[in-house]
Amino acid sequence: MALLEPDPEKLRPPKTLGPAADRVPEDRASGTPEGLREDLVRLLGSRKVLHSLSDLVKYASDASPYRFVPRAVVIAESVEDVAAVLRYAHEHRREIVFRAAGTSLNGQAQGKDILVDVRRHWTGVEVLDEGARARIKPGTTVGRANITLSRYGRLMGPDPASSSACTVGGVVANNASGMTAGVTRNSYRLLSSATVVLPSGTVVDTAAPDADALLRKAEPELCEGLLALKSEIESDHLLVARIRAKYELKNTNGYRLDAFLDGSTPVEILRGLMVGSQGTLGFIAETVFRTVSLDRLTHTALLFFPDLAAAAAAVPLFNGAGARAVELMDGNTLRACASVEGVPADWADLPRETAALLVEFRAPDESAHQANRQAAAGVHEQLTLVAPVASVSNRFIEDPGTIRTYWHAREAFMTAVGKARPAGSTLITEDFAVPPSRLAEACEALSELQRRHGYDAAVAGHAAHGNLHFLLAFDAARPEDVQRYAAFMDEFCTMVVRRFDGSLKAEHATGRNMTPFLDLEWGAHAVELMWRVKETLDPAGVLAPDVVLNRDPRAHLQGLKTIPTIEAVADSCIECGFCEPVCPSRDLTTTPRQRIVLRREMMRQAVDSPAMNSLLESYGYDAVDTCAGDSTCKIACPVGIDTGAMMKGFRHQRHSEREERNAARVARRFSLAESSVRVALGVADHVSDRVLGRVTSAARKAISPDLVPEWISGIPSPASPRLPDTDRRTARAVYYVACVNRIFAGPDGGKGPSLPEAVVEVSRRAGRPVWIPQDMAGSCCATIWHSKGYDEGNTVMANRIVERAWQWTDGGRLPFIVDASSCTLGIRHEIGPYLTPENERKHRALTIVDSIEWAATELLPRLTVTDRIDSAVLHPTCSMRHLGDVEQLRAVARFLAQDVHVPVYAECCGFAGDRGLLHKELTEAATAHEAAEVDEGAFDAYLSANRTCEIGMEHVTGRPYESALLALERATRPTASA
Repeated sequence: MALLEPDPEKLRPPKTLGPAADRVPEDRASGTPEGLREDLVRLLGSRKVLHSLSDLVKYASDASPYRFVPRAVVIAESVEDVAAVLRYAHEHRREIVFRAAGTSLNGQAQGKDILVDVRRHWTGVEVLDEGARARIKPGTTVGRANITLSRYGRLMGPDPASSSACTVGGVVANNASGMTAGVTRNSYRLLSSATVVLPSGTVVDTAAPDADALLRKAEPELCEGLLALKSEIESDHLLVARIRAKYELKNTNGYRLDAFLDGSTPVEILRGLMVGSQGTLGFIAETVFRTVSLDRLTHTALLFFPDLAAAAAAVPLFNGAGARAVELMDGNTLRACASVEGVPADWADLPRETAALLVEFRAPDESAHQANRQAAAGVHEQLTLVAPVASVSNRFIEDPGTIRTYWHAREAFMTAVGKARPAGSTLITEDFAVPPSRLAEACEALSELQRRHGYDAAVAGHAAHGNLHFLLAFDAARPEDVQRYAAFMDEFCTMVVRRFDGSLKAEHATGRNMTPFLDLEWGAHAVELMWRVKETLDPAGVLAPDVVLNRDPRAHLQGLKTIPTIEAVADSCIECGFCEPVCPSRDLTTTPRQRIVLRREMMRQAVDSPAMNSLLESYGYDAVDTCAGDSTCKIACPVGIDTGAMMKGFRHQRHSEREERNAARVARRFSLAESSVRVALGVADHVSDRVLGRVTSAARKAISPDLVPEWISGIPSPASPRLPDTDRRTARAVYYVACVNRIFAGPDGGKGPSLPEAVVEVSRRAGRPVWIPQDMAGSCCATIWHSKGYDEGNTVMANRIVERAWQWTDGGRLPFIVDASSCTLGIRHEIGPYLTPENERKHRALTIVDSIEWAATELLPRLTVTDRIDSAVLHPTCSMRHLGDVEQLRAVARFLAQDVHVPVYAECCGFAGDRGLLHKELTEAATAHEAAEVDEGAFDAYLSANRTCEIGMEHVTGRPYESALLALERATRPTASA
């Protein structure tokens, strides 16, 4: 053990709510049973098998109210891996569940035996036919697929609210649709072909010309079974009519029996059956989609009505006018969304009976756009609207920022309501569909039913398609609450089927919650045919038992998860998983959701249980040390949960008083530390990377891997200690050179102008001269201490930078420009809680400006490009996303380059100050996809706006990343003739 290894005991909760009834039992503390672990390692290799208790628990929850801890987790990297695990399961009578994003709302991504992760190594989009089609791997999020397709003016048809997080494989497996897909733009209609791994291990490419011949040769009984089912269904004319009628509405309950009517061969039937099969009939290894037009011109309104019935009555009018989306939100939903970033706070004061419609028209050209305006106006003048709060405008708009806010509020429906639920309660999300003409009646019936069962639920939905969503909260630890929920579900399902002949699952798929009610909707004969489908394709019952079909009438009440109270910053998390795609450690250790899931499991345990001890042993590295602390999870989370702040709190919790004092001592003497690092970098220039790597590796083992940095290739030379001379008298702004730019030289090793020299020169060139104070040594934005949880050092440095900035800016008269985006974020936002009252007052008076923002707003209008480059690739930093100036970086890049490219996977690089030096594996994992995309192209410039991020990107790509301001200075140098 290293000398200063953090003590896991310091993360042990002082008390828990346990032992809870649904805790992981003590006999599972060692993780995967030895025999199963050995078998899987022998089959796939140790790298692909996760087996510790921490590994298993972090996969035990998805966005649903259910929780099942798997016996083992396999990280499948290829079709061959999937086929091998399926064959193993057949031979050893095991069960398998596939999991991608884990955003499913009914437990489809959870299993009790072998869980196979098919997200991590299953990403990528190949654009076909100029965007008319796309080959998409199943672990690709819908959002990232759409970023790629949007460059061709195209999109995927399905558009669920979770598009930023849900994966294409999951969307197909659940036939998820969303706001505009309806029954014509969903996966069933637009999936051109798929590559499927059957439960037997057989691989089928449905697009292959000889696919049917190959399938008949490999699986003759399966082919005969499918054709026999087709013949039987087609001979029953009443059943055929019933099937056709059921799919006139959105319907994902049970298997797609219309696949037997729409497909003429076994392969065509198989392609149709895989849509909505929820991982129970095979694994979708690849998809080819027909895409839809992006239609960039939008005309949008958020309209407020006195009640749900009035809002629902307006829906047919907008449908008739050609609206692309008509989204319904009730009063409880609107009130809850007041907690969402950007939403007016006065929504919290809306009367409960209020309802709203979010209506959007979309057009590909100006002519159609004008027609949409006229159609919208014609409906609008017929409506009786209310304006219960000041922020309500009730009119159609075309401002992109406001429209984004509207949609953000709608997409945050589930998480916003979840945040407002009572502490410790479990959230159930259900969706159903009725004929759109009966939507108002269904709204009233649902509201009355909820009131009778004591629920003050929230309702929203895709009103254009008669599709409603509602959420209920109850305490799964209280038997009486569970019984109340059970009684509600019985009556609700009967109402939807008997009164409205509706769909019990419109787009969330059957899942565990609706299996007992499948017979009610479809009838015994149709459900028996579904059982035969399952037996034909999966005769051994290997795949996801109990997810679509289950004969237990109380199956939906099994495995409901309790929600123990944890640290306040994360307690409102509903485990939706929206945070995961942006997390730097998502492919290394844990995600924000998993950090929370693990902490909740600790709270279920007795304080000193073997399971608790096992979880604590892993939590330090898996959760705390490898968290970049970048808080991009806060941006991705619709209600702003900052798991990074929680991990920084844990880092502080692990510090001793002596460590805190030492950190504060370094802060007070930071000028010495700054010069010492420059000297060390100068010495390192004369020593090989191999030697330095061996030395730092030995020191890390002896002292602590979380305190001693690891040497990586690409660490730059030291910056010059001398800063450019500037004149305060003519300055339009104070220019603060961040300590990283006072310590590290640029990628050219100091051969060209330094960043401070470039900023000074280009600002002078634009007629906006800046002044650099000469007493900057020893000052810092405090992020170094903040990210490590050193509160005393953070306090010292936070107050120092404000006091100096106050003096330098003449009491806030001049803007304060910062040349590293993470430092801008630190000074502008993060130091606030650590300031004295007097310095807090001064801080509010300062105008803190990021250098990229300075360039985009003040310099570009006054500069002329003299040497334009052909292409540039950008790395927008996580701090720029927090600051909201990613578009300014694009603007600077577009000013100096003909072609500007932002990688689809450009997220936080994970370098996080010095975390990429302490754990280089974090940066390597965080940037793997982005680096691969950069390596595929050839660019003239590699631009960012934060030196440590540039070092991290250079480490993983081998390309010379630099500040966009260095490139701007070069591109605007006067020519000889000028």
